[in-house]
Amino acid sequence: MKAITLVKEGKAENAFEVRDVDIPKVASDQVLIKVDAFGLNYADVMARNGLYEDAPPIPSVLGYEVVGTVDKVGSDVSPELVGQRALAFTRFGGYAEYAVTDSRAVVPVGNDLSNGEAVALATQYGTAYHCAYEMVNMFEGDHILVHAAAGGVGTAIVQMAKRKGCIVYGTVGSDEKFEYVKKQGVDFPINYNKSDFVEEIKKIRGKDKMDIIFDSVGGSNYGRSKKILAFGGRIVSYGAAIRSGSGNKIIASIKMIFGFGFMHPIILLMRSQGAIGVNMLTIADHKPHVLSRCINEVLKLVQQGELKPHVGGKFKADQIAEAHAFLESRKSMGKIVVEW
Repeated sequence: MKAITLVKEGKAENAFEVRDVDIPKVASDQVLIKVDAFGLNYADVMARNGLYEDAPPIPSVLGYEVVGTVDKVGSDVSPELVGQRALAFTRFGGYAEYAVTDSRAVVPVGNDLSNGEAVALATQYGTAYHCAYEMVNMFEGDHILVHAAAGGVGTAIVQMAKRKGCIVYGTVGSDEKFEYVKKQGVDFPINYNKSDFVEEIKKIRGKDKMDIIFDSVGGSNYGRSKKILAFGGRIVSYGAAIRSGSGNKIIASIKMIFGFGFMHPIILLMRSQGAIGVNMLTIADHKPHVLSRCINEVLKLVQQGELKPHVGGKFKADQIAEAHAFLESRKSMGKIVVEW
């Protein structure tokens, strides 16, 4: 089979090679999928730049999610899955014509969803569901801030918050994204390249602050977000995109760590606040039943028409460099899918 292999760190156009490799063998509790398409995630960009500690050593095959046809199953897996169109969270190895994964991370999806819509459900919508519906709860009238609101996870959280009747604030980096998140239901879009999000929210809310903040940027963005977190509020961190830029990696990491700021349990106690971290790879490794639950729940909501993934870019496998560059440019909105 062919696999798009990460062979060196750095710019997308020099980082990948298409290699012929063996089709993965299936263990007793695993499923082999003949891949039609796979999704891109910002963690892939960070891995390509040597900034993602969980990534496998080079040469490696990246990719967290695939959609395709179940080709084989292990001895402990129901043979009824064979031949079904399914979505899978792959825990790397997704950039290939065949991918193997834990059977608990495989969900039949039928033929109603496009490839892009399907792969969005595994990482983006699964992460959003875990953040917004399992790690915290949202109630009608809550004021919610979503950073990077035009991204894949951001779009999903916005939709989930609006479904609960929340008032949503969203940060974006361009006028195009500003209009996009308005259409997604964001009540107060903020272009952080034109105005300071802390000051803008203060103008809107006065002395009142945010009930829940979702942050995928990290560093000083997280540190500054704490200034507008209400008593009884919760801040959920699920990424550190601020670290993905070029330059000295050690200095960038130190700057990011100090940017998060200090948050002692006593401070949280006195303010009745919550600080939560989410890493879906950790969930996949240690609580795969939780990952399965999240993916199944978002699939139900999509099938019921309550959530709608947005596909912001579609590429062919031989355009992997262009797809990566597009995601890294921060111009993309919603999900990027790559098809064989």
